Amino acid sequence: MKIQERTGAGAGRSAAPAQPSVGDRLPSPPRERKPALAALAVLLILLGALGATMLVLRVGDRIEAIQVTADIKPGESINKDNIKVVMVNDDSGADFVPWDQREGLKKLQAKSTIYKGTVVVGQMFTGKADMEEGKVTVGVSLKEGQYPKGLDSGDNVAVYRVGNKTSGSGDEDGASGSAGADNSLLVERAVVEDAETAGGDTITSTNLPVTLTVDAADAAALTQAASAGEVAVVLIPGK
Repeated sequence: MKIQERTGAGAGRSAAPAQPSVGDRLPSPPRERKPALAALAVLLILLGALGATMLVLRVGDRIEAIQVTADIKPGESINKDNIKVVMVNDDSGADFVPWDQREGLKKLQAKSTIYKGTVVVGQMFTGKADMEEGKVTVGVSLKEGQYPKGLDSGDNVAVYRVGNKTSGSGDEDGASGSAGADNSLLVERAVVEDAETAGGDTITSTNLPVTLTVDAADAAALTQAASAGEVAVVLIPGK
């Protein structure tokens, strides 16, 4: 009789374990802090800022220098057509000539051949370079209209003889060669060594003294035409 009562009492019980209520959930574990990663992030930010600062400082050390855009032979000078401005590091140790000193450099002459693409340093030029073998300097006086506006030291020019001689006339000494013909080419290429007053914006009515470097073989005909005031120069591209 007791066995039945126990069985009946146990029949009302559930075999499944009791589930905890919603409010009785286990707490989640706390998040693990990682101070090393935070310190690494701060360090990377500082390194980036330092790198940017160094880049700005390096850019600040750069200067505008002169680079030649065409070969310059010994005795020749730079001009506005054979140079350009480039940026270079001022802390490289080279004696680069700053771009703002180009006007003074035009009055100097190359010691040796300076090849296209070279950034100019002061040691490449001198006030009086040794005259190239076979070359001479000739002074001419040009009237208004016999030289182009803006003629400057270092320019390359062609020299012509201009005048009003008739083809049948001749000099008293009988000289009437091709060099004396009207509008004839005297010098195919000459270098302007000095033209002090040609850089102004207005061509004056006074004669312009110009010093030219020419081949020695052309000197006689050039001086003869210059003495008669029959010389005109034309700008040509530099080599």
